[in-house]
Amino acid sequence: MPRVGIPAALIAMPSERQYRHEIAFFGKMLHQRGYVAAMDGNLSVRLDDSRILATPTAMCKAMMRPSDMVIVDMEGRRLAGRRNVSSEIGMHLLIYRLRPDIRGIVHAHPPTATGFAAAGMALTEPLVCEVVIGLGSIPLARYGTPGTPELTDALEPLIPEYDAILMSNHGVVAYGDTLDHAYMKMETVEHFAQIALVTHLLGRQQPLAGEDLEKLKLARTKYQVASSVVPLPCSAVRGHNGGRSQGNGDSSSAESSRNRNKDFRSPIKAKA
Repeated sequence: MPRVGIPAALIAMPSERQYRHEIAFFGKMLHQRGYVAAMDGNLSVRLDDSRILATPTAMCKAMMRPSDMVIVDMEGRRLAGRRNVSSEIGMHLLIYRLRPDIRGIVHAHPPTATGFAAAGMALTEPLVCEVVIGLGSIPLARYGTPGTPELTDALEPLIPEYDAILMSNHGVVAYGDTLDHAYMKMETVEHFAQIALVTHLLGRQQPLAGEDLEKLKLARTKYQVASSVVPLPCSAVRGHNGGRSQGNGDSSSAESSRNRNKDFRSPIKAKA
């Protein structure tokens, strides 16, 4: 079945050529949707066990050509390409080292999700069933200066357990078994952030809990979007309605909602 968003003619191309076109294609998508501005963001694909194809530094993602991409080894050393590789290649290399299943990575600054990251707020409330099934939870990594070991040190504990991460005062990184799946996860994060923002504006949230969350856990297994087990949070093992905030607006309800703002990930980790 052809991958979402990729013109059918590209599917038959040799791998490296195809990947170059895919990176250029999704770079334009990021720019068109306002997920990056100017020269923000970076994308990459794992070509094989020792080579990564990545975007160049200091270039607008809407203006990249397939020939602009850079090939580096697993230490970030340039093997091919006329341009210098993204200064954030270390983040990509870390993800590829920690997650052998990952073959595509997208880093961008989608406005709403980045707003949550700038506010120090993770997207960990189980508000939308599709997000619980598809991503589980979207944690917040502490701030690290871009392009330095601070950033990779902040991300390292989270990468094995999550497929998308908010980066404090920075942006979002998402990754998957293909570049288009990584891109779609980025879209999911931003869409969920917009929904979460509306619930904050409305002043109430009704998180999924108890039996509802257990059913979604089973759905994750059924649709094979998950692979490893982590404990359920307390809010997921309460009664059918006992774990939900009814949003009556009083202080005790608000405090209860804040206390539930924990990692709601299903006991099964999302597989890229």
